[in-house]
Amino acid sequence: MKRRRFIKNTVKGAIGVGLIGGIYSWQIEPFWLEFVKKKMKLNNLPDHLKGKTLIQISDIHIGNRFDYQYIIDSFKKTQLLNPDFVVYTGDYVSYENEEQFSQLEEVCKHIVKGRFGTVGILGNHDYGKNWAEQNVADKISSILEKSGVSVLSNEEKNINGLNIIGLDDYWGLNFNPKKIMNNLDNEKANVVLCHNPDVCDLDVWNNYKSWILSGHTHGGQVKPPFLNPPLLPVKNKKYSSGKINLEDGRTLYINRALGHLWQVRFNVRPEITIFELE
Repeated sequence: MKRRRFIKNTVKGAIGVGLIGGIYSWQIEPFWLEFVKKKMKLNNLPDHLKGKTLIQISDIHIGNRFDYQYIIDSFKKTQLLNPDFVVYTGDYVSYENEEQFSQLEEVCKHIVKGRFGTVGILGNHDYGKNWAEQNVADKISSILEKSGVSVLSNEEKNINGLNIIGLDDYWGLNFNPKKIMNNLDNEKANVVLCHNPDVCDLDVWNNYKSWILSGHTHGGQVKPPFLNPPLLPVKNKKYSSGKINLEDGRTLYINRALGHLWQVRFNVRPEITIFELE
């Protein structure tokens, strides 16, 4: 009798813990935004930019898979920080149909912009189904541009002495990093925006020696304690999240994403990153 009671209570406890964990992973952590603060040391940074802030926002995934009012609320919180620069590193929608265009337009009414400038790049989801619809990418770029985001496709933009290089998406239709990296000027204060961190392992960098800001992985969204995330959409499984020294003068930072592909997170809170330039 005692053994049966013990087993019964154990099963009840396991079910209870599983239920609580499921609710937490579904209803709490996906909306528990973390502002992560980091120092960004840049060579050739002009004196007037020392101490200024650059905010990275990535993978907002506007669509029907979660309540994107959360994204609007997060934008409103971030606006209060009055950032100097804001960069967006791709995947603005989870594209199903043209409804996502009007949804993105609604969200972009509240988009976070920098005092000096606001720059973005596209991610694979911004190229529609199978990452192969140029018309979808063009429409998303148009919405962003009208909202004050300068969209870069293998291009650079110098803003008050900060040179931002934007690579188009690795899986998209217009990936051509050599178009801009072959003309790299290491005498500038450079930052590269690159949605998919797997690009870091390609021979396209032309002796680049600075920061690379990426997204794409969402940190795996689910990470068992003390273990690596079981699902990462990258070839190099070292590229999960956070700051990674690439040991060749490059520093990679992978943002854990503000939005979600699906409304579930465990041990991988959504993130907006605040860099202080130095």
